[in-house]
Amino acid sequence: MIITLDCAILDNLSKTERQIVQFINEHETDLSHMSIVDIAFETFSSPSTVSRAIRKCGINGFNELRYKLTVPSENKELVSINEIMNKSLIEATEVLQRMSLTNILDIVKEIILAKNKKIYVFSRGLTEQVAREFSLKLELLDYNITETGDPNIMVKLTKSIHQENLIVIFSLNGQTRELVESAQNAYLVGAKVITICCSDKSPLLQYSSKYLIGYKHEKIAIKEFEVTSRLPLFIIARILIDYLVEQEN
Repeated sequence: MIITLDCAILDNLSKTERQIVQFINEHETDLSHMSIVDIAFETFSSPSTVSRAIRKCGINGFNELRYKLTVPSENKELVSINEIMNKSLIEATEVLQRMSLTNILDIVKEIILAKNKKIYVFSRGLTEQVAREFSLKLELLDYNITETGDPNIMVKLTKSIHQENLIVIFSLNGQTRELVESAQNAYLVGAKVITICCSDKSPLLQYSSKYLIGYKHEKIAIKEFEVTSRLPLFIIARILIDYLVEQEN
């Protein structure tokens, strides 16, 4: 029995939720091959109801349930794929828990105030993919954006930047020399700097009027190239854009 029930848990479950838990326990051996949609279909419910039932039983969602099933398994492929999926779950959960809601609101306000001015978006390396998507969405919302990952251009631009301009910097570690120098240049002339990174020890933070700190997973996808997931940065960028759209509508 993968989900252990006691009287307190049973009393907190609806009739449908009890049926879902019963189905899960009766089909434990098949569960690793099923999705939450499959369980919802078989129990005549919805994915959200399945998720709620699982959480009421003290398990943090369907992925954690499936991970529990494969830990003692001898099927290395199932264990491996669940560990990989669990990594994304951890990243998403951690970044949401670490973000300051007040800072999100303040950053969106700063971006809106800069709509009729100039916004510079800087990043380096693989993080440029995050910055480009973020910048494209702002451009679609009629913002005046200059986005670059070129270290020489960003340093040169910030040496002659105007005080009313806004700088948005995306960085995983927050240690890249050109990004720090650009932030410092903007700070010295009084321009506002917003930093989105995954390190609370980044020197970028001392030059930033507002910042959001994500989460960096310890596992590296491609070790020889030090390729680390940018998922937390993508999540933060998406939240900012989605809330910005809501505020403008």
